[in-house]
Amino acid sequence: MSDDEPGNGGAPGADGYDQARYTDGDRYEPLLSEKRSREVDVETPLPDAVTRDSLELPALSEPELSRHYTRLSQMNYGVESGPFPLGSCTMKYNPSFTEDIAGLPDAAIHPDRDPETMQGTLAVLAQLSDYLAQIGGMDGVTLQPPAGAAGEYTGVQVARAYHEQNGEDRTEVLVPASAHGTNFASAALAGFDVVELPSGDDGRVDLDALAGALGEDTALLMLTNPNTLGLFERDIIEISEMVHDAGGLLYYDGANLNALLGRARPGDMGFDVMHYNVHKTFATPHGGGGPGAGPVGVTAELADFLPTPRVREATDGDGYERFAPPESIGKVHGFHGNWLVLIKAYAYIARLGDAGLSDAAAKAVLNANYLANQIDLAVPHGPFHHEFAATAGDRDAADVAKRMLDFGVHPPTTKWPEMVPEAMLTEPTEIENKASLDDLAAAFNVAFGDDAETLDSAPSRTAASRIDQVGAARTPRLSWQALHETE
Repeated sequence: MSDDEPGNGGAPGADGYDQARYTDGDRYEPLLSEKRSREVDVETPLPDAVTRDSLELPALSEPELSRHYTRLSQMNYGVESGPFPLGSCTMKYNPSFTEDIAGLPDAAIHPDRDPETMQGTLAVLAQLSDYLAQIGGMDGVTLQPPAGAAGEYTGVQVARAYHEQNGEDRTEVLVPASAHGTNFASAALAGFDVVELPSGDDGRVDLDALAGALGEDTALLMLTNPNTLGLFERDIIEISEMVHDAGGLLYYDGANLNALLGRARPGDMGFDVMHYNVHKTFATPHGGGGPGAGPVGVTAELADFLPTPRVREATDGDGYERFAPPESIGKVHGFHGNWLVLIKAYAYIARLGDAGLSDAAAKAVLNANYLANQIDLAVPHGPFHHEFAATAGDRDAADVAKRMLDFGVHPPTTKWPEMVPEAMLTEPTEIENKASLDDLAAAFNVAFGDDAETLDSAPSRTAASRIDQVGAARTPRLSWQALHETE
């Protein structure tokens, strides 16, 4: 076996990786209700028109139930299984100690209690706000937005309120092609006309294009720095001056803040407003449709417009209090935000401290550069920080990605950003060690070098084989009952 052959967690195997699969005949692990069930009577005071007389419920023993969900977990792949290098997504491991802290009995507190009875909670929220402000170089922070995109929307609305108070009706938001993908949607949802800026040949903001787009209608320029190619905007000070000279504001998307911790701060670059992706930078879980958090930081002149309530030290010097910013845009979520998510971010920051956060950023950059140096694919743009956009060249990036699944690793983001042909946007994060990165590189290289027939049929060793992506998008099956329907 070649030393270049990918292994599984540092234990190479010439046969690749066989993902667990459990079948019953020609079907995968059946639904609980399909294994064994029993009919139970329904007794309820609700009207007959909205209830049933009986229903079928699973009737399994505890071992059967435990094995069912264990099997499902083995047929899935997550960051606990191995590398998960989705570029621009920062899928890093969430340490378990934060879950322990969020699960403490003292953390189970109703958010509507009187401030006098929840001083510990308010102290944590105030301290987290201060941590984030220091990290970002901002003057004020709201913890209320429930997700990164919600934070973007909140920041854009704060910018709108600022301009309106100044008597200006600015209607345009500028978004570079290299920006994080949600920027376009957030600006449009807030009611702005979105103007896309082309990138220069070096993958960074084209200053001539920016100068031509700026005008009296410009409300905001939204930047991700480093951008989605992992490139730092070297002209950021000049960009900031150009935007401010035109009367606009500069917005920082915190998607890639993980590369800058302890090294640089958006506020020092001239950014006026930013959101923090705590699920990317500070190791809280991705929401997955559930609770998340996307705090927003602003400079002093925008702080009065932040959502209400905020938390601060009491004006009488005794403990902490809620307060409403005088020009607040109102609420964007309930209470102070998603408390149990925020406490995880607080715990992570507090445990790592200044030195630990700076080290995490350094390792994220080191890992990305090491991995890029080990793969056979070309990387058109550099020098990059925590992520890079390789190109599959004349290969279909999606095919290469699917083949990588056969070696026990998750592939990177494919086909985006569009400025790189057949892009494979890769972010290994700071959590992976050398053995893990070597396995990932080997999977890249074997998949990239495979013949067309193998790529067309991949993956072949996973629980689920290649799906019909076009069919899934155009005619999705939105309920498990549809699985029994004939085509």
